[in-house]
Amino acid sequence: MTTLEPEIATADLTPTHDRMRVDAPAKVTGTAPYAYEQPVDEPCHLVPIVSTIARGRITRIDDAQARALPGVRLVLTHANAPRIRVRTDAALVILQSPEVHHRGELVGAVVADSPQVAREAAALVRVEYDEEPAELGFDIDDPRAYEPRRVNAFKHGSYERGDVDAGLARGTRVEADYSLPMEFHSPIEPHAVTATWHDVSALNPRATRLTMYDSNQGPGVHGALLAPVLGLLPTQIEVVSPYVGGSFGSKGWPHPHLVLVAMAARLLPGRPVKYAMTRQQTFRTVGHRPASKQRVRLSVEDDGRLVALDHQSWQPTSRLKTYVDQTVSATRMMYDVAHLRTVHHAVTQDAAPGTFMRAPGEFTGMFALETALDEAAHAVGVDPVELRVRNEPARDPESGKPFSTRNLVACLREGAELFGWVDRQPPGARRDGEWLVGLGVASASYPNQQVVPSRAGIRYTDGRYRVELQAGDLGTGAWTILPQIAAEALEVHVDLVDAEIGRSGLPWAVPAGGSVGTYSWGDAVVMAARKFRRKHGLVPAEGAYETAAGRLPRGTRGHSRHSFGAHFAQVRVSTVTGEVRVEKMLGVFAAGRIINPRTARSQLIGGMTMGLSAALHEEGHLDERFGHVVNGDLAGYHVAAHADVVGLEAVCLEEHDPWFGATGAKGIGELGVVGAPAAIGNAIFNASGVRLRDLPFTPDKLFAAWG
Repeated sequence: MTTLEPEIATADLTPTHDRMRVDAPAKVTGTAPYAYEQPVDEPCHLVPIVSTIARGRITRIDDAQARALPGVRLVLTHANAPRIRVRTDAALVILQSPEVHHRGELVGAVVADSPQVAREAAALVRVEYDEEPAELGFDIDDPRAYEPRRVNAFKHGSYERGDVDAGLARGTRVEADYSLPMEFHSPIEPHAVTATWHDVSALNPRATRLTMYDSNQGPGVHGALLAPVLGLLPTQIEVVSPYVGGSFGSKGWPHPHLVLVAMAARLLPGRPVKYAMTRQQTFRTVGHRPASKQRVRLSVEDDGRLVALDHQSWQPTSRLKTYVDQTVSATRMMYDVAHLRTVHHAVTQDAAPGTFMRAPGEFTGMFALETALDEAAHAVGVDPVELRVRNEPARDPESGKPFSTRNLVACLREGAELFGWVDRQPPGARRDGEWLVGLGVASASYPNQQVVPSRAGIRYTDGRYRVELQAGDLGTGAWTILPQIAAEALEVHVDLVDAEIGRSGLPWAVPAGGSVGTYSWGDAVVMAARKFRRKHGLVPAEGAYETAAGRLPRGTRGHSRHSFGAHFAQVRVSTVTGEVRVEKMLGVFAAGRIINPRTARSQLIGGMTMGLSAALHEEGHLDERFGHVVNGDLAGYHVAAHADVVGLEAVCLEEHDPWFGATGAKGIGELGVVGAPAAIGNAIFNASGVRLRDLPFTPDKLFAAWG
């Protein structure tokens, strides 16, 4: 841990509050208005028309029957859609030509007075195509693969240090391939929007022309990207998103349905247009975690110290829009290995684009890395916890920078003691009737993803303070913790502070994604509170208001900034059915100052649950003949149920990281999911002696290994 301190003093904050969620009463009573539930007068309802081919051209659209249906207000296709002039995102450029780029692409819509009529009319629209052969499917060493220069999160596509080939010739060598299927976010609230195009004078450029009640992770990015596409100035679009029923990355970037609804609203000025996706539609055009295939080759000395490591990934990317997760980037800084090579490979597909899904890249790559380390530990007979400790770096091996704080070893040690790791037995040695029992461990890490600072405002009115910014609360607790941070910085009781978030027009803030929310927003709130007190003192006048931007401490960029953690899992494997049950999981995390233990635990337990679900159940199947997701609903795409999730616990170590900002907090939203599937897979090996390298860990794979 570094002994340096930033030049900007951290806030003199009062002790952490275990405050209950302030938005909980509204949510449990059903009075919190979500995007589709916003009260508007005489709304119309939209149902999309989607492509049934993966690649080709539309040759004819017959909408006569649909238009003749009573109650139908509009049939929207490329023949009558408004023109797009500025292309901020290729996926948002819809209905501009007869070209089809993937199955499920939006090729039109029906708008009617009721959702029932819109649905019936959409089914009456006949679309004919000139279909072309589509490229779908990929594999390791795919001859079509290329190496992208950059991948998600602005990471380099490839990186190498030392002499990997020579290093792999030393010590004990481990080599294996790993795979993860395409996964889908499936938030409880589907993507939804209510849009109204206002009839205002064209001579007033400041007047709001479009209001969108949208389910998103932050209005700022959505407004900035959508406005040019729709021919608007940023000030002419109002985006409102106060409550969001989950996202996990799927609502962090605007998707084509928003343009579709806005186009419909433009052609029906004054009539609000509502659209809420069906569960099946969420498997088509709003992104997913791309499938991944990885190869790890490593060599390790007899004492467990790594000599060389080669980690490469292959991933599909859409021909329409490139998206490649930074799958192998975490491998570059996790452990002290002198000889290292990491390479991303992408294979172009005629499929819908992927997008961010909780811990994009780190989740995928750390599954392979942490499984390979467990294989290495078994190969040389070193305890898996001890092997990780022995490869702990003193500085970031990739950048050479000191870590702001890095308490991974403390997480591993504390977790081993709390979990009873000392009772772990050799593979296959512990049995309870038909059940084999085993323990597994894996490390977790997630980087600081802040690119630009947020801005916040503090307002005083009617004897109360209000903190204002464009933050988004996806169920993560922003409504609760932002007043806490403001109250501590203002030195007033938290019950005197309210929040106003989730709409454009407020001070700009980064979206709720990449685990940046708490420390980025919190930094801005602290700065605004300090400025407010300097300007207005302890007895402010009615209406007093100040804004300020957060700013990283001087010297921050000289540090490598990450959150860390360790997952421990105990599983039972049935020798009769091949079923895997996770009996208990423990996550121990070092994530800076915890602002609110209650909401933090909720986030971490939620991430662990998501990791468990991916480990045991989640698997999207793309039909490589026709380009559709075969199991595109929650009947076929299984997620963990309540009965699957027992005995989960999360513990946070005391830590304060001033290099993340004035609150000393780090990011936790993604940290809980990274490494969880590897810990479960490693526990399965310890229980059964079977090494599973392909997610999810289903009974058929165990039976195939048992023969």
